[in-house]
Amino acid sequence: MSASLPSFPARPLDAHKGNVGDVLVVGGSRGMSGAAFLAAKGALRTGAGKVTVACPASVNAVLEVKTTCVMTRPLPESAAGTLARSAEGPLRALLPGRDALAVGPGLSRDPETEALVRALLGELPAESPPVVLDADGLNAFEGKADELQALAGRAVLTPHPGEFRRLAGCSQQDLLAHREEVLRAFVARVGVVTVLKGHRSLVAGPDAIHVNETGNPGMATAGSGDVLTGVVAALLAAGLPPYEAAVLGVHLHGLAGDAAARRTGWAPLIATDLLEGLVEVIRGVETREPLLAEARP
Repeated sequence: MSASLPSFPARPLDAHKGNVGDVLVVGGSRGMSGAAFLAAKGALRTGAGKVTVACPASVNAVLEVKTTCVMTRPLPESAAGTLARSAEGPLRALLPGRDALAVGPGLSRDPETEALVRALLGELPAESPPVVLDADGLNAFEGKADELQALAGRAVLTPHPGEFRRLAGCSQQDLLAHREEVLRAFVARVGVVTVLKGHRSLVAGPDAIHVNETGNPGMATAGSGDVLTGVVAALLAAGLPPYEAAVLGVHLHGLAGDAAARRTGWAPLIATDLLEGLVEVIRGVETREPLLAEARP
């Protein structure tokens, strides 16, 4: 691994599940339980010792079947099968003792759920865990991006270009023509580390920007970003600062996609293949085996 990249967290010989990272994933809704599943498994495959998914009550039974190694917590839901505004209290009760919080995979754009996300993240106590905000967690702040300033210094945003345009209020043309400049301006505005996903994903912090060089077109598949959410959450839970967790997470996620593409090719690759790719990649990191960034089917 390049010396310019943060180091993957070493695991001590006396490690136990309580001291290698406890992640809470807030996600899922009726019809989108898979997104929460992928984020949870991504966190586990990146070394988190414990992962819990907080989800709408009607989704809980599905996730209990899908996620054998993950705990679930059913919460109050809206009529549409999404997390209800009244879930704020139960969610806050789940925060103590967590090392990272991942919010967004599969949440939906139900107005109740968006109000819940803004209320929860707008008033996080100082002792709350760092946050990865993705997908519909980001969409909840469309037109309200300045509220994200409450997360400055303790969060990572992981938007794809469409989500980023909604957050930043920029046009597709501006983003295509001035991607780095637009991203830098947005991060200067909100003060939160942001990953702009895509070919050569950009990771921007208040004082630095990193261009990722791993990954391939096969990763253009539903659920790929949910896996990244879990990867970054696990690295935050292991103690990496937000910018370092984002840089390393995007790099490992791309390497996992490259490993998967060597097996499947580009077109057949699906998000669960990335979970297996993480096994190969992180084993290589731990054993210091060489890792190739380039993948060709």
